[in-house]
Amino acid sequence: MRMSRGALLTTVSSVVALALLIGGFFFLTGSTGSHQARHRQLRSPFTGEPVKALRRVLVFKIDNVSQARPPTGLARADIVYVLPVEGGLSRIFAVFSSHFPPVIGPVRSSREEDIQLLRQFGRPAFAFSGAQPRLLPVVEHARIVDLYAGTVGGYFRSPKRIAPYNLYARSSKLLAEAKGASKARDIGFRFGPAPAGGKPRKIYDVGYSSAAFSIRWSAAQHRWHIWMDGKAATAADGRKLGARTVVVQYAKIGTSRFLEFPSVRPPYAHTVGDGGAVVLRDGRAYHVHWSRPAADGGTAFTLPGGKRMPFARGQVWVIYGFGPGSSRQQ
Repeated sequence: MRMSRGALLTTVSSVVALALLIGGFFFLTGSTGSHQARHRQLRSPFTGEPVKALRRVLVFKIDNVSQARPPTGLARADIVYVLPVEGGLSRIFAVFSSHFPPVIGPVRSSREEDIQLLRQFGRPAFAFSGAQPRLLPVVEHARIVDLYAGTVGGYFRSPKRIAPYNLYARSSKLLAEAKGASKARDIGFRFGPAPAGGKPRKIYDVGYSSAAFSIRWSAAQHRWHIWMDGKAATAADGRKLGARTVVVQYAKIGTSRFLEFPSVRPPYAHTVGDGGAVVLRDGRAYHVHWSRPAADGGTAFTLPGGKRMPFARGQVWVIYGFGPGSSRQQ
Protein backbone atom coordinates (compact mmCIF):
# COMPACT_ATOMS: atom_id res chain seq x y z
CA MET A 1 0.00 0.00 0.00
CA ARG A 2 1.43 3.38 -1.02
CA MET A 3 1.27 6.32 1.40
CA SER A 4 0.60 9.87 0.34
CA ARG A 5 3.42 12.39 0.72
CA GLY A 6 1.55 14.13 3.58
CA ALA A 7 0.96 10.88 5.48
CA LEU A 8 4.61 9.88 5.03
CA LEU A 9 5.81 13.20 6.46
CA THR A 10 3.45 12.84 9.40
CA THR A 11 4.76 9.34 10.12
CA VAL A 12 8.41 10.44 9.93
CA SER A 13 7.70 13.38 12.26
CA SER A 14 6.06 11.03 14.79
CA VAL A 15 9.05 8.66 14.72
CA VAL A 16 11.52 11.54 15.20
CA ALA A 17 9.45 12.94 18.06
CA LEU A 18 9.31 9.51 19.72
CA ALA A 19 13.09 9.09 19.34
CA LEU A 20 13.69 12.51 20.86
CA LEU A 21 11.35 11.67 23.72
CA ILE A 22 13.11 8.37 24.42
CA GLY A 23 16.54 9.99 24.08
CA GLY A 24 15.50 12.74 26.44
CA PHE A 25 14.25 10.18 28.93
CA PHE A 26 17.58 8.36 28.93
CA PHE A 27 19.49 11.63 29.13
CA LEU A 28 17.50 12.75 32.17
CA THR A 29 17.78 9.35 33.86
CA GLY A 30 21.52 9.29 33.23
CA SER A 31 21.87 12.78 34.68
CA THR A 32 19.86 11.80 37.71
CA GLY A 33 22.00 8.71 38.17
CA SER A 34 25.19 10.77 37.94
CA HIS A 35 23.76 13.28 40.39
CA GLN A 36 22.90 10.51 42.84
CA ALA A 37 26.35 8.95 42.37
CA ARG A 38 27.96 12.25 43.28
CA HIS A 39 25.89 12.35 46.48
CA ARG A 40 27.01 8.79 47.27
CA GLN A 41 30.66 9.74 46.93
CA LEU A 42 33.02 7.20 48.44
CA ARG A 43 34.50 8.28 51.77
CA SER A 44 37.37 6.95 53.83
CA PRO A 45 36.20 4.93 56.86
CA PHE A 46 39.23 6.33 58.70
CA THR A 47 38.76 10.08 58.08
CA GLY A 48 35.27 10.52 56.61
CA GLU A 49 36.79 12.47 53.74
CA PRO A 50 36.08 11.81 50.03
CA VAL A 51 38.39 9.31 48.33
CA LYS A 52 38.52 8.00 44.78
CA ALA A 53 38.98 4.43 45.97
CA LEU A 54 39.62 2.46 49.14
CA ARG A 55 43.32 1.75 49.16
CA ARG A 56 45.61 -0.62 51.01
CA VAL A 57 46.40 0.00 54.68
CA LEU A 58 50.01 0.67 55.58
CA VAL A 59 50.84 1.01 59.29
CA PHE A 60 54.11 2.44 60.61
CA LYS A 61 55.62 2.28 64.08
CA ILE A 62 57.22 5.70 64.58
CA ASP A 63 59.47 6.86 67.38
CA ASN A 64 58.25 9.68 69.59
CA VAL A 65 61.06 10.68 71.92
CA SER A 66 62.67 14.12 71.65
CA GLN A 67 65.65 12.82 69.61
CA ALA A 68 63.24 11.45 66.99
CA ARG A 69 61.30 14.66 66.45
CA PRO A 70 60.10 16.12 64.19
CA PRO A 71 58.59 13.12 62.37
CA THR A 72 58.38 12.90 58.59
CA GLY A 73 55.09 12.18 56.79
CA LEU A 74 52.94 12.00 59.92
CA ALA A 75 50.74 14.94 58.95
CA ARG A 76 49.39 12.85 56.04
CA ALA A 77 48.37 9.84 58.13
CA ASP A 78 44.68 8.94 58.38
CA ILE A 79 44.91 7.93 62.04
CA VAL A 80 47.62 8.58 64.61
CA TYR A 81 47.57 6.34 67.68
CA VAL A 82 49.77 7.21 70.66
CA LEU A 83 50.72 4.22 72.82
CA PRO A 84 52.75 3.88 76.03
CA VAL A 85 56.12 2.14 76.01
CA GLU A 86 58.72 1.39 78.66
CA GLY A 87 60.26 4.20 80.68
CA GLY A 88 56.96 6.09 80.76
CA LEU A 89 57.53 7.21 77.16
CA SER A 90 55.33 6.93 74.06
CA ARG A 91 55.50 5.60 70.54
CA ILE A 92 53.30 6.30 67.53
CA PHE A 93 51.27 3.80 65.52
CA ALA A 94 50.44 5.66 62.30
CA VAL A 95 47.86 4.40 59.79
CA PHE A 96 48.09 5.44 56.12
CA SER A 97 45.60 4.66 53.38
CA SER A 98 44.20 7.84 51.81
CA HIS A 99 47.65 9.37 51.23
CA PHE A 100 51.15 7.95 51.11
CA PRO A 101 53.82 10.63 51.59
CA PRO A 102 57.09 9.75 49.82
CA VAL A 103 59.10 9.30 53.02
CA ILE A 104 57.87 8.27 56.48
CA GLY A 105 59.75 7.96 59.76
CA PRO A 106 61.72 7.60 61.89
CA VAL A 107 60.66 3.94 61.97
CA ARG A 108 61.14 2.08 65.24
CA SER A 109 60.49 -1.31 66.78
CA SER A 110 57.21 -3.04 67.58
CA ARG A 111 55.67 -3.92 70.94
CA GLU A 112 53.23 -6.70 71.84
CA GLU A 113 50.28 -4.26 72.10
CA ASP A 114 50.59 -3.50 68.37
CA ILE A 115 49.32 -6.97 67.43
CA GLN A 116 45.90 -6.48 69.00
CA LEU A 117 45.52 -3.02 67.49
CA LEU A 118 46.52 -4.24 64.01
CA ARG A 119 43.84 -6.93 63.82
CA GLN A 120 40.94 -4.50 63.33
CA PHE A 121 42.36 -3.55 59.93
CA GLY A 122 42.13 -7.04 58.47
CA ARG A 123 45.56 -7.88 57.10
CA PRO A 124 47.38 -4.54 57.00
CA ALA A 125 50.96 -4.02 55.92
CA PHE A 126 53.09 -3.27 58.99
CA ALA A 127 56.38 -1.36 58.75
CA PHE A 128 58.66 -1.63 61.78
CA SER A 129 62.37 -1.78 62.50
CA GLY A 130 62.37 -4.95 64.58
CA ALA A 131 61.35 -6.24 68.00
CA GLN A 132 62.70 -7.99 71.07
CA PRO A 133 64.13 -11.38 69.91
CA ARG A 134 61.29 -13.47 71.40
CA LEU A 135 58.61 -11.04 70.21
CA LEU A 136 59.89 -10.65 66.63
CA PRO A 137 58.62 -14.04 65.34
CA VAL A 138 55.27 -13.41 67.03
CA VAL A 139 54.86 -10.11 65.18
CA GLU A 140 56.05 -11.57 61.88
CA HIS A 141 53.53 -14.42 62.14
CA ALA A 142 50.65 -12.12 63.06
CA ARG A 143 47.93 -11.42 60.50
CA ILE A 144 49.93 -8.77 58.66
CA VAL A 145 51.89 -8.22 55.50
CA ASP A 146 55.34 -8.23 57.08
CA LEU A 147 57.41 -5.15 56.22
CA TYR A 148 60.10 -5.71 58.84
CA ALA A 149 63.10 -3.56 57.94
CA GLY A 150 65.40 -6.55 58.27
CA THR A 151 63.71 -8.47 55.46
CA VAL A 152 62.41 -5.99 52.86
CA GLY A 153 63.86 -3.07 50.95
CA GLY A 154 62.71 0.54 50.97
CA TYR A 155 64.43 1.65 54.18
CA PHE A 156 67.39 3.98 54.50
CA ARG A 157 69.42 5.71 57.20
CA SER A 158 69.51 9.49 57.19
CA PRO A 159 72.96 11.03 57.79
CA LYS A 160 71.24 14.00 59.49
CA ARG A 161 70.42 12.01 62.63
CA ILE A 162 72.11 9.49 64.85
CA ALA A 163 70.96 5.88 65.11
CA PRO A 164 68.49 4.54 66.08
CA TYR A 165 66.49 7.70 65.32
CA ASN A 166 67.45 7.88 61.64
CA LEU A 167 65.66 4.98 59.94
CA TYR A 168 63.19 6.09 57.26
CA ALA A 169 61.09 4.33 54.65
CA ARG A 170 60.10 5.12 51.07
CA SER A 171 56.38 4.43 50.88
CA SER A 172 56.43 3.53 47.16
CA LYS A 173 58.95 0.76 47.82
CA LEU A 174 56.97 -0.62 50.74
CA LEU A 175 53.70 -0.51 48.79
CA ALA A 176 55.36 -2.61 46.10
CA GLU A 177 56.10 -5.18 48.83
CA ALA A 178 52.55 -5.00 50.23
CA LYS A 179 50.40 -6.22 47.34
CA GLY A 180 48.44 -8.58 49.59
CA ALA A 181 47.53 -5.96 52.18
CA SER A 182 43.86 -5.39 53.00
CA LYS A 183 42.09 -2.18 52.04
CA ALA A 184 40.58 0.41 54.35
CA ARG A 185 37.42 -0.83 56.05
CA ASP A 186 35.03 0.16 58.82
CA ILE A 187 36.77 0.20 62.22
CA GLY A 188 33.92 1.82 64.10
CA PHE A 189 34.50 5.52 63.43
CA ARG A 190 31.47 7.63 62.51
CA PHE A 191 31.59 11.13 61.03
CA GLY A 192 29.13 13.98 60.89
CA PRO A 193 28.02 17.25 62.47
CA ALA A 194 28.81 17.82 66.13
CA PRO A 195 26.04 16.58 68.44
CA ALA A 196 24.41 18.70 71.11
CA GLY A 197 26.14 18.85 74.46
CA GLY A 198 29.78 18.65 75.25
CA LYS A 199 31.65 21.16 77.39
CA PRO A 200 33.69 24.04 75.95
CA ARG A 201 37.36 23.16 76.28
CA LYS A 202 40.49 24.96 75.12
CA ILE A 203 43.11 22.65 76.62
CA TYR A 204 43.06 18.97 77.57
CA ASP A 205 46.14 17.39 79.14
CA VAL A 206 47.05 13.70 79.26
CA GLY A 207 50.32 11.83 79.61
CA TYR A 208 52.51 9.08 80.96
CA SER A 209 55.18 9.28 83.65
CA SER A 210 57.81 10.59 81.21
CA ALA A 211 55.68 11.95 78.35
CA ALA A 212 53.22 14.84 78.48
CA PHE A 213 50.61 15.75 75.86
CA SER A 214 48.58 18.92 75.74
CA ILE A 215 45.74 19.16 73.24
CA ARG A 216 44.99 22.82 72.50
CA TRP A 217 42.09 24.20 70.50
CA SER A 218 42.83 26.69 67.71
CA ALA A 219 39.64 28.56 66.81
CA ALA A 220 41.45 30.24 63.91
CA GLN A 221 42.34 26.91 62.28
CA HIS A 222 39.32 25.05 63.66
CA ARG A 223 41.48 22.16 64.80
CA TRP A 224 43.37 20.89 67.81
CA HIS A 225 47.13 21.38 68.03
CA ILE A 226 49.20 18.73 69.77
CA TRP A 227 51.87 19.78 72.24
CA MET A 228 54.44 17.25 73.43
CA ASP A 229 56.59 17.71 76.51
CA GLY A 230 55.82 21.42 76.69
CA LYS A 231 56.41 22.22 73.00
CA ALA A 232 54.13 22.53 69.99
CA ALA A 233 54.57 19.34 67.95
CA THR A 234 55.51 19.92 64.32
CA ALA A 235 56.19 17.77 61.29
CA ALA A 236 59.50 17.83 59.45
CA ASP A 237 58.03 20.26 56.90
CA GLY A 238 57.18 22.74 59.68
CA ARG A 239 53.43 22.12 59.82
CA LYS A 240 51.88 21.90 63.28
CA LEU A 241 50.68 18.44 64.17
CA GLY A 242 47.07 18.08 65.20
CA ALA A 243 43.61 17.13 64.05
CA ARG A 244 39.97 18.17 64.07
CA THR A 245 39.19 15.15 66.26
CA VAL A 246 41.33 13.89 69.14
CA VAL A 247 40.21 10.92 71.24
CA VAL A 248 41.66 10.30 74.68
CA GLN A 249 40.78 6.66 75.21
CA TYR A 250 41.15 5.44 78.78
CA ALA A 251 42.09 1.77 78.66
CA LYS A 252 43.28 -0.90 81.00
CA ILE A 253 47.07 -0.81 80.70
CA GLY A 254 48.91 -3.80 82.05
CA THR A 255 52.35 -5.17 81.22
CA SER A 256 53.68 -7.15 78.28
CA ARG A 257 54.94 -10.73 78.43
CA PHE A 258 58.10 -9.68 76.58
CA LEU A 259 60.98 -7.93 78.33
CA GLU A 260 62.71 -4.92 76.84
CA PHE A 261 66.24 -3.77 77.62
CA PRO A 262 67.27 -3.67 80.42
CA SER A 263 64.93 -6.43 81.66
CA VAL A 264 61.87 -4.18 81.83
CA ARG A 265 58.33 -5.25 81.02
CA PRO A 266 56.80 -2.54 78.84
CA PRO A 267 53.17 -1.48 79.28
CA TYR A 268 50.45 -3.20 77.30
CA ALA A 269 47.40 -1.13 76.35
CA HIS A 270 44.33 -3.38 76.14
CA THR A 271 42.55 -1.98 73.09
CA VAL A 272 39.93 -4.76 73.24
CA GLY A 273 37.41 -4.21 76.01
CA ASP A 274 35.50 -1.12 77.04
CA GLY A 275 35.81 1.99 79.13
CA GLY A 276 35.53 5.74 79.15
CA ALA A 277 36.91 8.21 76.64
CA VAL A 278 36.88 11.90 75.87
CA VAL A 279 36.28 13.00 72.29
CA LEU A 280 37.58 16.49 71.52
CA ARG A 281 36.09 18.26 68.51
CA ASP A 282 34.94 21.77 67.60
CA GLY A 283 36.39 23.23 70.79
CA ARG A 284 34.28 20.97 72.99
CA ALA A 285 34.86 17.84 75.07
CA TYR A 286 32.39 14.94 74.93
CA HIS A 287 32.51 12.19 77.54
CA VAL A 288 31.71 8.91 75.80
CA HIS A 289 31.91 5.16 76.27
CA TRP A 290 34.13 3.02 74.05
CA SER A 291 33.57 -0.66 73.32
CA ARG A 292 35.57 -3.13 71.25
CA PRO A 293 34.31 -6.64 72.06
CA ALA A 294 36.69 -8.53 69.76
CA ALA A 295 40.10 -7.92 68.21
CA ASP A 296 38.79 -8.50 64.70
CA GLY A 297 36.24 -5.70 65.06
CA GLY A 298 36.40 -1.96 65.46
CA THR A 299 35.68 0.38 68.35
CA ALA A 300 32.27 2.00 68.91
CA PHE A 301 32.21 5.36 70.67
CA THR A 302 28.80 6.14 72.13
CA LEU A 303 27.26 9.14 73.86
CA PRO A 304 25.48 8.76 77.22
CA GLY A 305 22.13 8.42 75.43
CA GLY A 306 23.40 5.48 73.37
CA LYS A 307 23.90 7.24 70.03
CA ARG A 308 27.21 6.94 68.21
CA MET A 309 29.58 9.86 68.69
CA PRO A 310 30.36 11.45 65.30
CA PHE A 311 33.89 12.66 64.62
CA ALA A 312 34.79 15.72 62.55
CA ARG A 313 36.04 14.76 59.10
CA GLY A 314 39.80 14.61 58.74
CA GLN A 315 42.79 13.05 60.47
CA VAL A 316 42.00 11.45 63.84
CA TRP A 317 44.37 11.16 66.81
CA VAL A 318 43.77 8.52 69.48
CA ILE A 319 45.84 8.82 72.65
CA TYR A 320 45.62 5.88 75.05
CA GLY A 321 45.46 6.98 78.66
CA PHE A 322 45.52 5.08 81.94
CA GLY A 323 42.03 4.16 83.07
CA PRO A 324 40.42 2.22 85.93
CA GLY A 325 42.13 -1.09 86.62
CA SER A 326 45.29 -0.12 84.72
CA SER A 327 48.82 -0.72 85.92
CA ARG A 328 51.50 1.94 85.99
CA GLN A 329 54.41 -0.48 86.12
CA GLN A 330 56.80 0.81 83.52
